[in-house]
Parts: sequence; C-alpha cells; structure tokens
Amino acid sequence: MADVQLKNVYKSFGDTEVLHGVDLEVIDNEFAVFVGPSGCGKSTLLRLIAGLEDLTAGEISIGNERVEHLPPAKRGIAMVFQSYALYPHMNVYQNMSFGLRLAKVSKSEIDRRVREAADILQIEDYLERKPKELSGGQRQRVAIGRAIVREPKVFLFDEPLSNLDAKLRVQMRIELTKLHQRLNATMIYVTHDQVEAMTMADKIVVLRDGYVEQVGKPLDFYYNPTNLFVAGFIGSPAMNFVAGRIAGLSDNSVEVETEGGVKLTLPCRPEDGAQAGAPVTLGVRPEHLNAEGEGQSQIKGEVFAVERLGGETYLYVRTEGERELTVHAAGDKTVSAGESIAIGFDFNACHLFGNQGNAFQRLAA
Repeated sequence: MADVQLKNVYKSFGDTEVLHGVDLEVIDNEFAVFVGPSGCGKSTLLRLIAGLEDLTAGEISIGNERVEHLPPAKRGIAMVFQSYALYPHMNVYQNMSFGLRLAKVSKSEIDRRVREAADILQIEDYLERKPKELSGGQRQRVAIGRAIVREPKVFLFDEPLSNLDAKLRVQMRIELTKLHQRLNATMIYVTHDQVEAMTMADKIVVLRDGYVEQVGKPLDFYYNPTNLFVAGFIGSPAMNFVAGRIAGLSDNSVEVETEGGVKLTLPCRPEDGAQAGAPVTLGVRPEHLNAEGEGQSQIKGEVFAVERLGGETYLYVRTEGERELTVHAAGDKTVSAGESIAIGFDFNACHLFGNQGNAFQRLAA
C-alpha cells in the first residue's frame, strides 16, 4: 500500500474555484474519511486523487510518486462508486474479473484473485449470479470485490453506502471496517454522513466550501472542535448552541452570561482580542445536559417533543429565550410534551466560541 499527499491543491470549473489550496496527508494503511455537507468539495477532491478530474494547480503524490500527470489506470488506485456500476449481462465472476482480463492478466491469476476476494467478502455462492439476482448489499460487495482484485495501492470510496437501507448501512460499515483491518490497506472514503465518519475512520477530514476545516482522529472532533461549524456538524444529535456575552476575563477562564441570564465561568484560554461584552456562543452536547436540573448551572424550559428510542430518550426543550435545546435522557425517563423542566449542566462539559466562530482553548478544570 502507499500514502497519499496533496500539496496546495486547487480546482476550478470555469471561473468557479471549488477547492482552495488543500494540503493533506493520508498515511500508509490509514482509513481516512472526507466528510462535509453537499457541495463542500469532498467528492471533487477524491476524483482528483483518482485522476477523474484534472488539477487546476498543486501536487498529488501516491507512494512518494507524483501522479497528477498520470491517467487513472496508472495511479495504482481502485474506486468504488455510489452506484454499483455492474455490467448487467455479466455474472459476478465476470464483473469482478473484467478489468483483469482487459489488463491481460493470466487466467490462473484472475481466478485466484477473484476467489480470494469472494472469500473475503463472503460472496462465493453468488459468483454465477447476474446483478439482477442480488440484493443491494450483495451488489455493493461485488463492486468492492472488483476493486480488491486489482490489488491497488489505495482504495477510494465515493459514498458507497448511500443507496442502502439504514440497517444494511450499519452492517456494511462494520464489514468495511473489517475489510480494512484484513487488507491492511490505505483507504479514502467520502460521505456526507458524520456517523459513518465517526465509526469508521482513523482520520477524519472535515471540509466546507472547498476548505479543510479540521483534520484529526474522530474523538478530536467530538471533544475539541476547532470552530462552530465542526462542532455543529460532528455529533448526532448535534451540539446545542446558546448565545451569550463575555462578562469577565482572566488568563485561564472566561465568565459568560447567556441570553437567558445564566452566568458561569469556563476554564478556557480566551482567543486573542477577546473583550468583556463581546458576543460568544456556548456549546454543549445533548448528553452533557440532564433533565434533573443537576450540575453547576441550570436553564429552564418547556418540553415540546419527546423521542423514545428504548435505551435512550431525547427531549426537545424550548427555553425562556426561545432557544431550542436537545437533552439526552435515560430510556425510562418519565416526561411529556408540555412539561416545564430545569436543565442542569456542568461547565467542564461546555465549549466556547468567539465572535468569528473559533473555539476558545479548553483547559483542565
């Protein structure tokens, strides 16, 4: 396998620039996930690595070899698309072997690779079937098998699970994670689903409007988001945000007063230029709020919706300042829409974002 390096990568379509100087490294054997909303540039970035789009400027290297001038077939990559793109008139064996036959690989080697990939993906019993005789999950396995038999340096996945139902998506996430471990391969995966990113990735790359917002391990995004966008995008349900202002400052803490009149002091280092009276945003995740009013601070509100999922419950609460909050509670929590509750929280679980959306550095309490 091989690492992938992008240096100062730009891409424009006509007069519209969609990627703005991306610098990124995916190390050998890493499972990296590009995630972000529609139109952020994640699929374009993947297609540039694959050679399906031409660079406007910058460098792309795979295994320490510059590849931006090479066609896709010469880059040592294999790509799995959102659509399965299987040939309907060929059976599974023929679909998986087609690229190898075009490359003039020997019949014995083709047979070895196809049957080995089929064993890995547990589709040995389907090799004689046509695509129309397969389920969606089985078709996607065939598409992945077609990539495996090429024995590429890098696997590229462009939202491969989008056409599957919710239960099958969960199963395929686990299968892809197992596949990565078994092949010990370098994989780059594109999705708009942050749950897929959090559960599968060694490294997550969050993009917005053609810029890389943050790169790191999954829990880095959860506990230390760099800005409001990342904080709101990663996490399901999303982080709660409450507007406020700076009431006081020190080198290692910021006193905040929220729009609802709640005052609390957070252990964090103020960003440069922060001043008393400046607007800030307080962020806290649903599981760090409680409906028992326990904690160092409280916000009062009225429950307007309840989602009971069995093992857990989500309460949707409208506060006195007309702010809507999501609160995680136990599955057997007895509360109904229309009830007034006090929401408790601990300042150690809170995040603080400045006027420009950048996170203040959190410190140990």
